[in-house]
Amino acid sequence: MRMYDVIMKKRNGGELSKEEICFFVNGYTVGEIPDYQVSALMMAIYFRGMTEKETYELTMAMAHSGDILDLSRIQGIKVDKHSTGGVGDKTSLALTPMVAACGIPVAKMSGRGLGHTGGTIDKLESFPGFSTSLSTEQFIENINRIGIAIMGQTADLAPADKKLYALRDVTATVDNMSLIASSIMSKKLAAGADAIVLDVKTGSGAFMKKKEDALALAEEMVKIGKNAGRKTIAVISDMDQPLGYAVGNALEVREAIDTLRNEGPEDFVELCLTLGSQMLIAGGKAEDQVNARKMLLEVLENGRALDKLAEFISAQGGDGEVVYHPELLPQASIQKEIAAPSDGYIGHIECDEVGICSLILGGGRETKESEIDLAVGIVLNKKVGDKVSKGETLAILHGNDAKKVAEAEKRYLNACTIVKIPVEKEPMIKKIIGM
Repeated sequence: MRMYDVIMKKRNGGELSKEEICFFVNGYTVGEIPDYQVSALMMAIYFRGMTEKETYELTMAMAHSGDILDLSRIQGIKVDKHSTGGVGDKTSLALTPMVAACGIPVAKMSGRGLGHTGGTIDKLESFPGFSTSLSTEQFIENINRIGIAIMGQTADLAPADKKLYALRDVTATVDNMSLIASSIMSKKLAAGADAIVLDVKTGSGAFMKKKEDALALAEEMVKIGKNAGRKTIAVISDMDQPLGYAVGNALEVREAIDTLRNEGPEDFVELCLTLGSQMLIAGGKAEDQVNARKMLLEVLENGRALDKLAEFISAQGGDGEVVYHPELLPQASIQKEIAAPSDGYIGHIECDEVGICSLILGGGRETKESEIDLAVGIVLNKKVGDKVSKGETLAILHGNDAKKVAEAEKRYLNACTIVKIPVEKEPMIKKIIGM
């Protein structure tokens, strides 16, 4: 088999066979096929597209390019959750203890962030001593004992995807639906869960800005999951403004703790209840959404979800007491209120610009080597549809550098539009696919 023939076949609109896909994925992973030939193939795929069968075979080839996590020793049905990411997305911090408190084992692999805020691991490191450097043995033992564990992604999990994504990133071939879907699903399938719940974001702070693109991606991923024999459900959720009110690592942890105390923001609680319901149904704990929501609300009201977070933090070396005393989380030295320049209603918040404000303050990474300041970020006081008077606080910036705070304030004011006529709030949940 020659790579030249594979490229030409796809360039001419042909359907690649399982053998041809495995040939190029395996050859590229071990370094036998050069970047320039795989770049040519990625561009051919970008323009010619892939069939459902090709997309599935690409996903499976990438999933099997490294280790497949064996979770068979974990009791019960393992349900994983994945988010396509956004601004203020601290969902895993609140959702996983809620689901674990209801009796569904949560075995999660998470990464660090590159961009406006940290990833789940960065946020969890707001707890002193917390570590995700677990052996597979510790990971499985923790899940069987307390129902939840989160570990860092290993280098041996879907290594083909890492290489292909880095190449696509520099060859303008990232935004192809089949390539995006197979990239996400290869890692999820390699992580070993029995069922997968996907949170696909849409809006100005999401990778998929348009609802129809988010819908197409969700449908593509659900098809892959089902073809691989995994129960897969996708929830399309709003990311046209930050999720909840807090953006920034320790600030988001605090908001997640508030949520587990049953005092969370309405939009964030709704998302956690929706995703959690689908996880309970997929895991066989609830028959329908009504029963599932009831179970989740119960563990919020009786404090079991909050206790589960503390138990999880302690089991991974962190100080679980911080869960009950969030004032011990990292705090910034400067808290600057942003005053509204006029009367009216919040008409729009340019969501990714709010993320950049957090990045400016030091809450995210511009490169993989960047150090994150866990204490900094933004807490919104007003969101889309809210009435505001001139001089009233729109948001509070948390920073440790006066120059950066001033720069973030200017940027935030440009990102926030005040209008004279009331604006209708968008629903948090747009659609559920694969139920």
